[in-house]
Amino acid sequence: MLPMQGGCWLCQTPLKLPRQGLCSYCLRALPLLPLCCPRCGLPAGNSLVDCSRCLRRPPPWQQLVAVSDYRSPLSQLIARHKFSRITALSVMLARLILLSWLAARRQRGLRRPDLLLTVPLHHRRAWRRGFNQADLLAKPLAHWLGCAWHPEGLTRRAAGRVQHHLSASARKQNLRNAFRLEIAVRDRHIALIDDVVTTGSTVAEISRLLMQAGAASVQIWCLCRTL
Repeated sequence: MLPMQGGCWLCQTPLKLPRQGLCSYCLRALPLLPLCCPRCGLPAGNSLVDCSRCLRRPPPWQQLVAVSDYRSPLSQLIARHKFSRITALSVMLARLILLSWLAARRQRGLRRPDLLLTVPLHHRRAWRRGFNQADLLAKPLAHWLGCAWHPEGLTRRAAGRVQHHLSASARKQNLRNAFRLEIAVRDRHIALIDDVVTTGSTVAEISRLLMQAGAASVQIWCLCRTL
């Protein structure tokens, strides 16, 4: 783990509050999302009502909040965080999710969740990496929002193949019965956190599990939504 640096992670400008991680210029320069459906997070004509895709076949969650599309510079920061093990990026990346959720809450009237959960890694993959990147995002978010957070609330039964190498149909097959819920979630309003949502297969499988267990609602929070 590297110590938190004193400058902006992108332009190296010294920061008055180093824990924020990005200077105001780089924060404003992050690529903005186009108009996206509030439920699936994909491009749509309106960001306040569900798109036609969701009206025909709604995903098993209720709202999705993303910071940006999966592209530079956020994609590079995520890669450094996850694969280069620069975990000092965690607070800055979590802050980006918080700012995006606060903006979505003002626009859409989102409910504040009372429970945060994270997409789990299989224990062998977590051991090899040394951490679950989603847990590192959830910890500061739970503190800032005053939410309960259970890092062991979800577990992954089987390692499966790495998702980003698979087609959409293969992802679904790879995830069938892959997760287990370890805590009671009845009547809880839940935010499920991951770093990147690509096809949505992983968060859909977990959301179905949570809703079947009686969760009141599920929001998906991520850094990037692949458009």
